[in-house]
Formats: sequence, C-alpha cells, structure tokens
Amino acid sequence: MSNADLGARSDRGSAYAELSRLVRGAGLLDRRPWRYATRIAFVLGCLGVLGVVFVRLGPSWWQTAVAAAVAMFLGQLAFVGHDAGHRQIFRSRRANEVLGLVCANLLTGISYGWWVDKHNRHHAHPNTEGRDPDLMVAPLSFTPGQAATQRGLGALFVRHQAALFFPLLMAEGVHLHGASVRAIISRPGLRHRPVEAGLLVLHFAAYLGAVFLVLSVPQAIVFVLVNQALFGLYLGSSFAPNHKGMPILTEADDLDYLRRQVLTSRNVRGGRLLDALLGGLNYQIEHHLFPSMPRPNLRHAQPLIRQFCAEHGIAYHETTLIQSWAQGLAHLRAIGTGATHRGDG
Repeated sequence: MSNADLGARSDRGSAYAELSRLVRGAGLLDRRPWRYATRIAFVLGCLGVLGVVFVRLGPSWWQTAVAAAVAMFLGQLAFVGHDAGHRQIFRSRRANEVLGLVCANLLTGISYGWWVDKHNRHHAHPNTEGRDPDLMVAPLSFTPGQAATQRGLGALFVRHQAALFFPLLMAEGVHLHGASVRAIISRPGLRHRPVEAGLLVLHFAAYLGAVFLVLSVPQAIVFVLVNQALFGLYLGSSFAPNHKGMPILTEADDLDYLRRQVLTSRNVRGGRLLDALLGGLNYQIEHHLFPSMPRPNLRHAQPLIRQFCAEHGIAYHETTLIQSWAQGLAHLRAIGTGATHRGDG
C-alpha cells in the first residue's frame, strides 16, 4: 500500500468528518421506509405466487425450478434482514430488530442476533487479519499465514481453492443454518434467545413440513438440496465481490476509518437490475463508510463519495461483476500457489 493511498496525516483526522457533513447535508442518511415497504411487499408477493405454484404442481420434478426461484427471493429477504441489522429501515432500534427477526429467523432460517454480531465485527475490522470473521472461513485460506498452517487434506484443498470456491458456496446456506442453530444453543450473550429459537423452529417446521407433505420423498430431498445450494450460491456470490482480492490489513497498518473502509472494499458497476440482484451490496464502499445509509440512497451517494476520494488521493476501486469474481479467484489462486511452493520446498 503506497503513501499516496495512505494520504497526508494532516488530512486524516478531518476527512471523514468533512465527508459526513456532505453526505448528511445531501439528505443521504434520511430513512426511506416506504421504498422498503414496496420492496418487501413485492418479494413476499412473489413468494406467495411461488407457494401457489408449488401446491398446484404437486409431486413433480418441475418443482426444482420452483426451488431455484424460491432461493433467489429468500436471498432478497436476507438482504432486507441485512439492512435491518444496520438500522437502515427505521429510526427505532426495536422496529429494525422486529423486522430483522422476521426476515432472518422466521423466513430464511438464519439467526439474526448471531449474524448481526458477526457482521458488525466485519465492519469494524474489514479485511483485517485475525480480526475480520469473514477472513476466518474454513477450509479457505485468504493469507499466506493461514495457508501455511494447513496439512493433509486442508493443504490439498488450499492448492485448488480457487477452482473449488463456487462449488463450496453451495454449502453456504447449510452453514448459515447450522451456525444459527449452534448460536441459539450455546452462544453466550445472545439477545432474544427464546424468540429466535421459536422463530427458527417455526421456519424449519413449515419449510420441511410443506416440502415433504406435497412432494414424494426423493423429490422433497432434491427440492431441499437445489433450494439450499442455490440460496448459498446466491448469497455467497453477492458477498464475495465486496472484499475478496482487496488489500488485507494487519494490526500494524495505521489507517484511519475513512481509508480502512475504502481501501479494503470494492464496488461493482451495474444498472438498477444489478443493484436489485445484489441487494445494494455492489455499493460496498458507500455501505462501509455509512452502514446505516438506506439502500436506495447508496447509488446517489456514489458520485459524491467517489469524487471526494479522488480529491483526497484515496484509491476508489470499482469494476464489473465478472472482473470482481476474477480478482477474488486470482487472490485465492495466488495463496494456493504460494502454499504449494512452500510445501514443495
């Protein structure tokens, strides 16, 4: 990371405060609850239509198409839960929590409290070795130090982790469900544990009950496998472009908040359709700088923030979706190749 990226020290204390005044003055932190209400109603309406199609189709292998469509709309609900976790939707903490619990625990089967805690730690220490939980995702290795600790099958996986990355994402949905159940059972300090547990039970009972009541056992198993694999792939493919392949920091890196958030994040260019598909996460730089900024405002904040970074000599990284995946895979491949070379030596 160059000195130009780090910027002058005299600028570092005041730059974020100046940017915050510009953003707040432009009204970009104002809540947009009606925009969210429209989006939630649309997603729930689509899921309702898919529910009717599911029942009308009955025992049919065409239900795999329904499973794929349901995966996408469940992902959209997960994005709403993400926004509620950042208090983007309502000013009231309680209102955001209620919506988050419904979208996460009840509708998608993910513990809201567990995920918010994990995600807040990521925001506080993005791409920071030993601090960012998103860099501690077994069996992947994101740093040479992580790769060096792998042995046996772990080392073999690291050598081929770039090729295995997207297939591995198909297990992400199951991982999120499993981690949520473990958090409900044993994680200390989890807020609303009884409520979260009850909503998770309702989710799994309704989901599995409907699938196994309507479909034959083989069809039900295939439905669940397709649905969960594509749910995990969709979420993972939406989150992966944000930081993978961007600079990884250590505790020794002396960066202020503004540069820590911008230099470790990547934006993905695209129109409104991509904005909707990625839940606004393609504006990752803006989101990391202002986590409570409502999703509909991110695209309006981008020109202001990009210009501000240019004026202050801060690298602002933006690319296409395909290029973002390619950069992330190139990083995983480089780590795997380095691990192979150490092993051969």
